[in-house]
Amino acid sequence: MTSEMDTDAKKHHLGICPYGSGALSYNNYLKIKEIKELQVCQSNPAHHDEPLFIIIHQTYELWFKLILHEIDETMRQLAAGNAPRATWFMRRVSTIFREVLVNQIHILETMMPVDFLGFRSKLNPASGFQSSQFREIEFAAGMKEARLLQFFANEPEALAQMQKRLDEPTLADAFWKLMIDRGFDVAHQIEEDGSEACQKAHSQRVKELRKVYQEPEKYYDIYELAETLVDLDENIALWRMHHVTVVERIIGFKQGTGGSEGVGYLRSTLTKRCFPDLWHVRTMIELP
Repeated sequence: MTSEMDTDAKKHHLGICPYGSGALSYNNYLKIKEIKELQVCQSNPAHHDEPLFIIIHQTYELWFKLILHEIDETMRQLAAGNAPRATWFMRRVSTIFREVLVNQIHILETMMPVDFLGFRSKLNPASGFQSSQFREIEFAAGMKEARLLQFFANEPEALAQMQKRLDEPTLADAFWKLMIDRGFDVAHQIEEDGSEACQKAHSQRVKELRKVYQEPEKYYDIYELAETLVDLDENIALWRMHHVTVVERIIGFKQGTGGSEGVGYLRSTLTKRCFPDLWHVRTMIELP
C-alpha cells in the first residue's frame, strides 16, 4: 500500500495524474467561476444584449492589460540595447491590435440600435472615454495628455497609475535613447511646446532617421524596430476608425454617455500619432 501511495505521489509530482484528479484544474487556474460572475447588468430586468456589451468591453480591458505588459517588456529590452527582442514583443502587440481588437468591435454591430437604447441610459455617466488602461497605452507610447487625469479624480487607483505613466519615460523615449546609444544625433526627449527649438529637434530626428530608411540593410535591427512602432501607431488609428464607425452605426450623433461629444470627439482623435517623426521621414526618402 505504501509503495502504491509513493508511486501516486511521484506521478502527481511529474504531472502524470488521472484527468481532473489534481488540485489545479483548467477552471480554477483561469478563475472561470469568478470571471462568469463579473457581468453585472445595470438594466432590470437584464436586457438580452447587455451581457454582450459588457463582455466585449471586459475582453478589451484584458487585452489592454496584456498590451501594457508587452510594452513594458519592450522598454526593458530597449534599455538593455536588445533591439531584436524588443521588436519581437512589439510584433505581438500589433498582432493583438490587428487580429483581435480591430475586428472584435464589429460584434457590437449585431445589436439593433433600438436594442442598445434599451439599456444605454443605465450606463450614465460611465463612458469608454474613461478606459484608464487605454489612456495608459497612449501615455506609454508617447501620446501624453495631462488634462485627461481630471476625468479619473474619483478613481484613486486608476489616477495613480495614469500619473505614473505620465511621469515615466515613454516607448518613444526608449527608442530615441537606443538611437543615441547607436551613435545617432537625436534628442532623447523634446518638450512639445511648438517652439523653434522643438521644431529643430524634430527636423534633426527626421534627418537621422532618413539614414536608417535610406539604407535599411545597414541598420536593419533599428529599421525593423521602427517599423513595429509604426505598426502600433497604424493599428491604434485603425482601432479608432473602426470604433467611431461602429458607434455612428449604432447611436448616430447622440451625445456620449459620459457627456462627451460622442462621434464628433472620436473623429477628432483619428489623426493622432505616437511617433510623428517615423511618419514624416517617409516624405524624405529618395532613391540612392
